Amino acid sequence: MRWDRFFEDLEDQLDSEWEAERAALDTEAERLRLARLSLFQRLHALVGAVEDAITLDLVGGAAVTGVPVAVGPDWLAVDDGGARGALIVPLAALVAVGPTHADLLRSARGSEPGRLRERMTLGFLLRDLARRRVPVTLYAVDGREYCGTIDRAASDHLDLALHDRGSPRRADLVSGYRIVPLSAVTAVRLEAPASLA
Repeated sequence: MRWDRFFEDLEDQLDSEWEAERAALDTEAERLRLARLSLFQRLHALVGAVEDAITLDLVGGAAVTGVPVAVGPDWLAVDDGGARGALIVPLAALVAVGPTHADLLRSARGSEPGRLRERMTLGFLLRDLARRRVPVTLYAVDGREYCGTIDRAASDHLDLALHDRGSPRRADLVSGYRIVPLSAVTAVRLEAPASLA
């Protein structure tokens, strides 16, 4: 009888140690997973899944509230409910992202985007907007706004033909040109609906 109890106690002790070791391994695996999680993966997990709009605090003190509609490795597009098109925010212009608690936890699970989405950089997106001749408003870090059409998008800057908001890019309507470093851009408003997905 005593030996039965002795072996049961040993079994219980071994079981407890095994559970504690497995819990420690699970905790360490979770720490490693979180250490590898990128902002891009967290934002990708929010696209199409947020319960409420998120707040984006931008360089220069501006803040935008909207629903994430698309994300690339260095940009995020949000629908901020404006009558105009989507707002594209370079990740370099983000100071902070303010989701709800549920969305914060959802984003911590992360999401693996497809290989094509990982290659859709801000430069790629801006070159596509130039090709499509989509009118935009550029918001600069110093608070200035530039309305026009992107003529060219290079690796670290773009050429913008200035014209009135709502008017097409025609030679007789262009009032000037700007070469804008991408590092000076906090957001790009698409003035016409365009597909980002």
